Amino acid sequence: MTDRAAFAPGKAYVFVRGGALVALRMPLQVNETSRFRLALAHTDFPALKISPNPDRTAAGTCTLHAEVYGSPIYSTWLDRDLGYAGVLAYEKDGNVQTRLVRGSKLFRIPNLAVHLNRGVNQDGTKVDPQVDFNALWQAATADGKASAFADALQGELGVAGRLLDFDIQLFDAQPASFGGFNDEWIYSGRLDNLGSCHAVAQSLASVTAPANDFCVACFCNNEEIGSETREGACGNFLRSVLETVSQPIDNVNLSAILGESFALSVDAAHAVHPNHPEKHEANHSPVLGGGIVLKTNAQKRYASDAVSSARLRLLCEQANVPCQTFVMRNDMPCGSTVGPAISASLGIPTVDIGEPMLSMHSIREMTSVKDHESMIRLVAEFFR
Repeated sequence: MTDRAAFAPGKAYVFVRGGALVALRMPLQVNETSRFRLALAHTDFPALKISPNPDRTAAGTCTLHAEVYGSPIYSTWLDRDLGYAGVLAYEKDGNVQTRLVRGSKLFRIPNLAVHLNRGVNQDGTKVDPQVDFNALWQAATADGKASAFADALQGELGVAGRLLDFDIQLFDAQPASFGGFNDEWIYSGRLDNLGSCHAVAQSLASVTAPANDFCVACFCNNEEIGSETREGACGNFLRSVLETVSQPIDNVNLSAILGESFALSVDAAHAVHPNHPEKHEANHSPVLGGGIVLKTNAQKRYASDAVSSARLRLLCEQANVPCQTFVMRNDMPCGSTVGPAISASLGIPTVDIGEPMLSMHSIREMTSVKDHESMIRLVAEFFR
């Protein structure tokens, strides 16, 4: 939508581009004082994606060859119940259409028995992603031939159309659950970064339209592989949306508006591992349940600076949310987020924050109920 009259004051709108989504609430009045309150997260996560021609047979089984997406902890994908889900692209009436699908069957990548790998407990599980990530999905036919996975997906599609292509990935099929003796923790796959997506979406849904500012939630795709895609933080999706909705602001340059706006980049943060506290910088060691984490980095792998960090600390006080600080050790490389890419491209002051987490990039991760509640409260206060 590009017609300025199409956006009603106080109403909410959603824009979608592939695996990316921007949701926003219009202000009650758009004028020269309007600014953007922007919360960022990413929708993707480390995974195994089924290759275009995946079918193989071995030892009486049909297997699927998977490509590694992002940087998962390889060994955690073994001996897990794996679901499959994604997008089917199909032809109908001469046009290409898409459909989301989540299969009902469970696949598996079995570990090698200790009797056949005697050194595993001393040397650790060594995973060759080319060899060891072929997922078992069904028994081979009597003549030893492989069934085609694409035929099974055509069955999932039904008679709606003719399957042309697919983007399917495996995932941990075990449901999320509370853990700890007092249910104080959350155990789940894909908390990085769907936990942040949930906190941001919940916060946006809970607030009413502000007087003058735009409340915007941006969920980027492909952060785990560098963000340089049309759906990623380095693409033009977010800017195009902001340009569209800000059209009613007459005689005001968008870059000037963005320079006076503010963004929260919300992503997972590294909690101190109780068995390995030496892996953290001693004075910057966030813990589970200790509050949201302000993430800073001298090499600007995070977008936080002194002013945006100060604004975050003040916001935490206003929301009555505890704040911890994370700095990576000098002798270890630092990860990044969508924050630096969007802050650089839009010129918007940005701070990087997150919930402290253990087992990051494992197939199943762990965070704190208390911290997740604090994040929802913080982002809601930001939008208010």
